[in-house]
Amino acid sequence: MQLGSRAGMVRTVKFVSLALLCAGGASSCSTRKVDQLSAGASDWLGYGRDEGEQRFSPLTQIDASNVGRLGLAWSLDLPGENALPSTPLAVDGVLYFSGSFGTVYAVDAVAGRELWKYDPHANEVSPRGARKIYGNNRGVAYWDGKVYVATKDGRMIALDAKSGKPVWTSQFLIEGDRSTSSGAPRVFDGKVIIGNSGAELGARGYVTTLDAKTGKFLWRFFTVPGNPAVDTDETTRLAAKTWSGEWWKYGGGGTPWNAMTYDAQFHQVLIGTGNGGPWNPRFRCETKSGKITDNLFVASVVALDANTGKYKWHYQYNPCEASDWKATMDIILADLTIDGKPRKVMMQAPSNGFFYVIDRTNGKLISAEKIGKVNWADRIDLQTGRPVERPGIRYEKSPSILYPSILGAHNWQAMSYNPKTGLVYIPYMQLGVKMSPSAAAEADVKADPSKLIIRLGALPEPFADPKDPLDNTGSLLAWNPITQKLQWRVNYPSLWNAGTMTSAGNLVFQGTNTGKFFAYDASTGKRLWSFDAKLGILAPPITYSAKGRQYVSLLVGYGAGAGEGGVAGLKQGWKYGLQPRRLLTFALDGKAKLPETPPADFTINPLDDPKITLDPKAVQLGMAVFHRGCNACHGATAVATGGAPDLRESGIAFDRKAFGQLLHDGTLLSNGMPRFDDLSSQEVDQIYQYIRSEARAYKAGRAPDQLAGEAMNKRP
Repeated sequence: MQLGSRAGMVRTVKFVSLALLCAGGASSCSTRKVDQLSAGASDWLGYGRDEGEQRFSPLTQIDASNVGRLGLAWSLDLPGENALPSTPLAVDGVLYFSGSFGTVYAVDAVAGRELWKYDPHANEVSPRGARKIYGNNRGVAYWDGKVYVATKDGRMIALDAKSGKPVWTSQFLIEGDRSTSSGAPRVFDGKVIIGNSGAELGARGYVTTLDAKTGKFLWRFFTVPGNPAVDTDETTRLAAKTWSGEWWKYGGGGTPWNAMTYDAQFHQVLIGTGNGGPWNPRFRCETKSGKITDNLFVASVVALDANTGKYKWHYQYNPCEASDWKATMDIILADLTIDGKPRKVMMQAPSNGFFYVIDRTNGKLISAEKIGKVNWADRIDLQTGRPVERPGIRYEKSPSILYPSILGAHNWQAMSYNPKTGLVYIPYMQLGVKMSPSAAAEADVKADPSKLIIRLGALPEPFADPKDPLDNTGSLLAWNPITQKLQWRVNYPSLWNAGTMTSAGNLVFQGTNTGKFFAYDASTGKRLWSFDAKLGILAPPITYSAKGRQYVSLLVGYGAGAGEGGVAGLKQGWKYGLQPRRLLTFALDGKAKLPETPPADFTINPLDDPKITLDPKAVQLGMAVFHRGCNACHGATAVATGGAPDLRESGIAFDRKAFGQLLHDGTLLSNGMPRFDDLSSQEVDQIYQYIRSEARAYKAGRAPDQLAGEAMNKRP
């Protein structure tokens, strides 16, 4: 499941997933092409800065000896924004980035002044489709004087970098499918590529490539097969035999919503694919005889010819993936000397808890080791490339406790690689999951296909070992990809933290969900500097140089998967609409002050009226409806943690009439609240009763999720 980015994020009861003018004014903008990412040290031209997506900057003005002098140079408030996981781009003194719903900003990189803003009105264009994913966009791309953004409703929009006016718009999602998009597009060789998401809604994964100059469709590659009786695409021909049942009825998943790296040296694009959909493997890789099939290309990296999109090679991390593990994490390219021989490699830490080094010339595995707590496999067999799995990991007949959780040991939060230290810097999470077969969840999979609901087919619940002090916490890992060993580690009190950036100044930067922004010595892990951003951080920072001065920039906005609630540590007191979302920029001896910011607020003020009579059956039915879609934003068991209003204290959710009008009319579409006009009046009343029940329970001092797991599994 996509964390950061999509509406298919039910976390039954407790569990949530945590789902991308010129400086000084309006002279002339550069027409530099993103194909030339390695040309200059001053800018940050692509999602991972360079084509290899190392997130390494060669700038050295800020280094380990003087980073203690780093101060705020300027800040820019971003009214109307919420979750901000986007990587800004720095091009000739202008910062370009996307907001929660794909709004694009251009900001003077020295003065912090907004130059232009473009709003694609993605929610208004697709009122029902808005529910497929919460506000979450990972960034933009730049090429030849144009800025590209992919909207959640499936439009690729090319904007003039100087004026912000649209140059062209193209639809990249297949009409009528259940897909959405949250990823940052990549531009390569005059082309722009984007993936899709929505595996939990019944989507089939694919990437789409357009002409970057005109928006003309060039090629599409499906990451999982379709119905072999009617589909003739390359993937169906190659991979259908590795599937079983009637998987095409349920989508198949494999959605490539984040990882797309262009390997110019071999003229190929490396695509990281998502988890299987639905999660329960009995729908797609369990034969009648009990044999398990692999499900290509789920949870894999696939190499495609950059010109044609034709398949070249693949490596699969998890055959018959069954626990929301995915390979949508960033793919980094590097040249390493291994066993005395130079190797052209790609490196990835997918969510399954292993770190992989793969020969990018042919997809052959070089090495793979556990980066943390992993119990689903003993090791990866280097001869076959396949995991040596432990029994019962697909919970066929009984629950299984697995590490890592559905959040992964590493998720979409960006890792970085410093070729000077030889280390990879990985945001790590440690948590387990209890995966259970569930008749009710399987019934959801088979429910009316016209209904836009979450279809997992299994019941996930978070699991933390009380005897392990690191469970339910996060860390920053410095990993040696040649020795496959940990070099150093920094532990954090909570698990959902931000991506990393590293530099030739022997520094690595990372933000946390507690609102702290840190700089570490890249060689030793010693903390050298910190800043209190006063709001949880999701985005990775960047660094650039303008007018001879080096800057570090960071978007600050908590929400999306981190705002769902249900896992201890996600609730950090960041309330929806309370703390301003901002772009922060730092430089040596910066003297600016952060504007006044409301402090963290952990209080809940539930609304209740003892005159309201609650029907226990309606409450139970309402819980089922709520957890088929509402919890993706408002939190499992209605426990929100900043990504959306806490409905237990919402005045609209307290008024039955106003609540129904909001759901049916979509009056808050511009704020990201979708239209649910396909809900019956009875279903609306059931959701209302469930929310009122949770508010009353909280007011009475009962844990909000007490007995909820049992109830969900027995729901009608």
